[in-house]
Amino acid sequence: MTLDLPGRPAYQRRYDWFQNEVPARRTTPRPVAPAPPPQRPQRVHAEADRDESPDQRLHRNYAEILQEVRVVQTGVQLLLAFLLTLAFTPRFGSLDEFQRSTYVIALLLGAAATALLIAPAPLHRMIWQRRLKYHLVRASSTFALCGLTLLMFALGASILLILDVVLGRDSAVVLTGGTLGWFCLWWYAVPLYIRGTQGARGHR
Repeated sequence: MTLDLPGRPAYQRRYDWFQNEVPARRTTPRPVAPAPPPQRPQRVHAEADRDESPDQRLHRNYAEILQEVRVVQTGVQLLLAFLLTLAFTPRFGSLDEFQRSTYVIALLLGAAATALLIAPAPLHRMIWQRRLKYHLVRASSTFALCGLTLLMFALGASILLILDVVLGRDSAVVLTGGTLGWFCLWWYAVPLYIRGTQGARGHR
């Protein structure tokens, strides 16, 4: 360290101060602020963030119902095509009374499911421009749910008919019951469980 003598020039004293103080400041570590603790991600409901009017919400809900119905109608069309052509096959005449009854039940259930799944379209046309959008959405949702239920039973009756011909009545009844239980699990039990555990988040 250089002594600050009175006889030293001013520029020499400033040079000595720079040589002694500045390196010390550079080597002194700066305090580092501790990192904030990680925050848990907040659960944000997408529906709550929508900026839409009640009319826009009703239009969106009706469009979502129609999209769901389009997915289901593919399965209904394939089922009805199978059942309608089955009556004209050569082996249909060899079916016993139980198998014929099962076929009729499956056919009627499939037709009823088709009527309910198509019902939102004519309902919309009949009440068009009458300011009944809310009732249209509620009725269409009910039609879709009832149509899905009838479709499940129509599939069960069709599976029972096929398994009865292939495996016998006892095995057909057991396997059909298991198939219907599998449908009920994924179509009703799981959605109701999610709905009950997550809680209601508004009528969206």
